[in-house]
Amino acid sequence: MKKAKLALKTDAAHKTTIQIGSATVGGKDLFVVGGPCAVESREQMEAVASQIVTAPVQALRGGVYKPRTSPYDFQGLGLEGLEILAAVRDRYGLPVITEVMAISQIDDIVAHADVLQVGSRNMQNFDLLKALGEIDKPILLKRGLAATLEEFVMAAEYILSHGNPNVMLCERGIRSFDTYTRNVLDLGAVVALKQITHLPVLVDPSHAAGKNELVAGLARAAVAAGADGLLVECHPEPEKSVSDARQALSLNEMVDLVQSIRPIATAVNRCVPAGVATVPRLSLV
Repeated sequence: MKKAKLALKTDAAHKTTIQIGSATVGGKDLFVVGGPCAVESREQMEAVASQIVTAPVQALRGGVYKPRTSPYDFQGLGLEGLEILAAVRDRYGLPVITEVMAISQIDDIVAHADVLQVGSRNMQNFDLLKALGEIDKPILLKRGLAATLEEFVMAAEYILSHGNPNVMLCERGIRSFDTYTRNVLDLGAVVALKQITHLPVLVDPSHAAGKNELVAGLARAAVAAGADGLLVECHPEPEKSVSDARQALSLNEMVDLVQSIRPIATAVNRCVPAGVATVPRLSLV
């Protein structure tokens, strides 16, 4: 990794923090992001935001351009989805994160969202990474399905070397021979990345697990391992989600997950910001 001139730590105290809304990513506070795999409607996103803001989460996620294995699966709402995200952000004060798949999508996403996510399939889309290095928005870079840590760090280097210093890394599991979980969550990589780089490191337990009953345990383990934050899928009615239904938490489960990581955060000298306890939960049937 000697060629990674910008991503590597220069000393043990070298640490980048990134401001997203009122949250500081990479500081003492954990940065927890929640929301559905895909934006389906304004009503859906209102339901999500109104409850998880009390958990609290610090940002809302939702895909509007969807990289699907099959071309016949739901591909996302595109610009309509971006407009929904922006409206919900304005109402609930939650910054929004959404995935960018192509250079042609960058301008529209920059105009509506706060963070641009690079999915695992695009981790080595070097033209896209270069273009994202030229914008003034934070980038959430996910690790590729079978990427080494060196390849992951060098992908971040592409963005950094083109002028954008606000890069967050996200471990989301790597492909293995075992099919019980969707991927294998590499917590060793989280520990290593915190030693190798100065960039914030988040963990996506949802894509690693592929099963909602495993997500909370992996999330707690990630916090214990030193992750700076979590990216978790949740949905008002998980079984009806148009994509990745099996791994999505219910909204109540999302709130419970955030509460469950508080003592672990304290044990590793981190903290979860206080929520708004007076907002009632949704009644789901």
